[in-house]
Amino acid sequence: MITIIINKELKSMFASPLAWVLIAFLQGIFAFIFMSQLQNFSMMQAQLASAPNAPGLTEIAVTPVFSIAAIVLLFSVPLLTMRLIAEERRNQTMIFLISAPVSMTQIILGKFFATVVFLEIIFIIMCLMCFSVLPGGTLDFGLLFSCVLGISLLGATFSAIGLFVSCLTNHPVVAAILSLAIALGLWIINLTAPDPDSILNLISLFSHWEPFLEGTIAVSDIAYFGLVISVFIILSIRRLDADRLHA
Repeated sequence: MITIIINKELKSMFASPLAWVLIAFLQGIFAFIFMSQLQNFSMMQAQLASAPNAPGLTEIAVTPVFSIAAIVLLFSVPLLTMRLIAEERRNQTMIFLISAPVSMTQIILGKFFATVVFLEIIFIIMCLMCFSVLPGGTLDFGLLFSCVLGISLLGATFSAIGLFVSCLTNHPVVAAILSLAIALGLWIINLTAPDPDSILNLISLFSHWEPFLEGTIAVSDIAYFGLVISVFIILSIRRLDADRLHA
């Protein structure tokens, strides 16, 4: 049933112009950043060759693309998730959804994984863009893998947050604004933390995302993203369960 829901949601996404516009817009931004950084690397290559422990092509051209991608996803994923449940409420089809012979867990997981698959398509295109430099240069595949893993976990986290907020309202625009506010709050909360070991720094998305850009894959960071995703998925399921009880 989860697979059926995933396929249904993906077909619905790609039937909407929003998905195609979003893909084109994101890839346009990423390509522009990538080409700009490649040009900078080309201009700096002579200086880098004579410098000890100089950053390579991956650090200069690839890592900034993923860094910008995180910011772009912060603002674009809410547009993707705002309709997942809110549109069902607005179109008054929610009663059919919760009365269907499928569990709330299957519905939520199906919609969540459909969004994640959509984002992974974008990330695959980003990787192919990075691989285009291989005929004339070399890549640090370890750092590239770290960046891809980090952006995948970050995208999944934004998706879980957006899905939960979409369960709370029947207005997609309101869902987009609220999910952006929550994600942005978790992103910048560490700015108010004077102590690196404070609780605010511990729960900040940025604090756990930044090490991936440096090629550091820590179990604690992966566990953090897994915990945040699980919390918002469980909250979404509980919300739909409450709707079913009152239907």
